[in-house]
Amino acid sequence: MKIVIGGDSGYDMHFKEIGDSFGPIDLAILENGQYDPQWKYIHLAPEEVLMAAKDLKAKRVFPVHNSKFKMANHAWDDPMRKVTEFNKSYGIPRLAPRIGETVFLKDCNQLFSNWRETLS
Repeated sequence: MKIVIGGDSGYDMHFKEIGDSFGPIDLAILENGQYDPQWKYIHLAPEEVLMAAKDLKAKRVFPVHNSKFKMANHAWDDPMRKVTEFNKSYGIPRLAPRIGETVFLKDCNQLFSNWRETLS
């Protein structure tokens, strides 16, 4: 498998360079949380997660670094809500397990509950 773990990284051309050199990527694990315009060089905003996944030619995206606690000036569940909404136009298969749930990296058909999307 080809897996990219993005770490804390702002959106830029490095994702496209990786995708062009090593893509397609089987799974892109990208941080999606604690974003703010002042942190654009170290954190991805929700739509940038999907832009990066597209640039990587990712077959699936696993947004991480979200829905645990609030550090930035947005609601704690805002990053996952927004990446879910934006992904309606990108259509990249997304992993969204409950915190602590086992993820089978090679199982492209693994299903997860919509627990994050149903939070109020």
